Amino acid sequence: MTEPYTGGCACGALRYEIDGEPVFSNHCHCDDCRHTSGTGHASYMTFPSRDKVRVAGVASTFAMTGDSGNRKTKAFCSACGSPVYLTFAAMPDLFTVNAGSLDDPTRFAPQAVTYGKRAREWDRDWGRADEGLPVFDTMPTP
Repeated sequence: MTEPYTGGCACGALRYEIDGEPVFSNHCHCDDCRHTSGTGHASYMTFPSRDKVRVAGVASTFAMTGDSGNRKTKAFCSACGSPVYLTFAAMPDLFTVNAGSLDDPTRFAPQAVTYGKRAREWDRDWGRADEGLPVFDTMPTP
C-alpha cells in the first residue's frame, strides 16, 4: 500500500489525509479555476471515494455552478484563505484536492489539460513542463 496523500492550507488549520490513488490529475484552464488560482490555471488530483478521506479542521465553502451546469463546492481555509479541496453534487463520492495543497508536491503527476480552449497565451507552456499531455477543449467524459 502506498503512503497516504496528505496536505492542507498554508497555516495548517485545515488538513486532509487520503488513502488510495487519484483517478484523475489535471491542469484546468476554465475561467473559474483561473479566477480561483489567481493565475492561468489550477491543478487538481481527484480521488474516487470520500470514504478514504479524513479532513481535520473546518473549511469555509463556496458553492457555484460549473460549466457542466452542475454544482461544485470549493473548500478553503477561513483563516488563511488557501484553496484546499472541491466536491461535486453530481458525483458525490469524488474528492478533489488542489495540487498546490499537497505536503509532497512531487506526487502530483498531471495526466491532461482541461479547458484548453480557454487557456491564455501567456499560460500555454505545456510542452516544457508536461511534455505530451493531451489537451481537451472542455472536461473529457468518462
